[in-house]
Amino acid sequence: MPALPGDYNGTLMLTTRQPVLRRFWYATHRLEDLAGGPKAYTLLGEKIVLFLDSAGEPAALMDRCCHRTARLSKGWCKGDLIVCGYHGWAYDRTGALIEVPQFSPDQIVPRIGVHAFRCVARYGYAWVCLGEPLGDIPEIPEDSNPGYRRIQQFHDIWKTAPLRLMENSFDNAHFSFVHRATFGQITQPVPEKYEINETDYGFEAETIVEINNPPPAYRITGSDAPTTKRHMRNKWFMPFCRRLDIEYPSGLRHIIVNCATPVDDGTIHLAQILYRNDSEADCSAQELIAWDAAIVEEDRDILEATDFDATIDMKRKVEAHMPSDRPGMIMRRRLLKLLQDHGEDEVSEARPAVAMPDMPAYGVSVD
Repeated sequence: MPALPGDYNGTLMLTTRQPVLRRFWYATHRLEDLAGGPKAYTLLGEKIVLFLDSAGEPAALMDRCCHRTARLSKGWCKGDLIVCGYHGWAYDRTGALIEVPQFSPDQIVPRIGVHAFRCVARYGYAWVCLGEPLGDIPEIPEDSNPGYRRIQQFHDIWKTAPLRLMENSFDNAHFSFVHRATFGQITQPVPEKYEINETDYGFEAETIVEINNPPPAYRITGSDAPTTKRHMRNKWFMPFCRRLDIEYPSGLRHIIVNCATPVDDGTIHLAQILYRNDSEADCSAQELIAWDAAIVEEDRDILEATDFDATIDMKRKVEAHMPSDRPGMIMRRRLLKLLQDHGEDEVSEARPAVAMPDMPAYGVSVD
């Protein structure tokens, strides 16, 4: 029996083994969740601890005391310091050791510490960059626009790769199938086309899609018609952030911002924020969360059934493509170029399990 496109031996792009990915900003813990004390987090395989200083600003350190290696996330905060729960050694946001309670007042604290990472507050999250940043956190103008409200939607762990989530976000072909129980039209399997313009940060994509509009969606869309249209003006921010900007004929805007934060090679943390240009009375936050939760769970169910180690070098012919895959193919090309521009190759030992014929992209061009 011939191998399917996904049947291969070895590994493909593994996020923890591509150093350049450490040079981007990722959403980690919500600031409100740090109010109760330090919290552990794993980012690209790196174990870190996040905490708030006395001004409420987030900080990120290596989650390892330099005394006996205990996790600092097991400790607590004291003013601007994080205190190790093992012996009470305390560090500031730069990682410098400030206090050793076992020392007498005349003893000098050693000039040692733990590694600190860049960490800033934005949109209700602590964003962390493990290296020298290649760019800024994506700008969300609605966050400072009084005509919009911010709703913190989801903060979940998924067993998939960040690329899988990103390309799925721009994949109109899956609506009819994955989302047939919510808004997809099973009788319309041929997707609408995106108009795509590449940018220095990724790309912008625009399309209009007809969707089903069941009763639970009436207040979401602002219409009680059986179908409606989504005017989608979306953006992809390299490597793993996206903005899904949906405008309905009613004038309602439903703007979803995601960060698919890589935890390890097979796991992501989905941070999802929603912006709406209506009020709580018009459509409650709980209604909006419940509607989007149903859609998100449909995506999670199918994406966790894919191989997490997605290839970005399409010449390897591990996966086939069709015209509507163009956004994901652009992502793969851009990510491969990112690696190459920084002297990296895709970490891969991948090869088809058996000899495979050429797998053309059926006329798809991403050049």
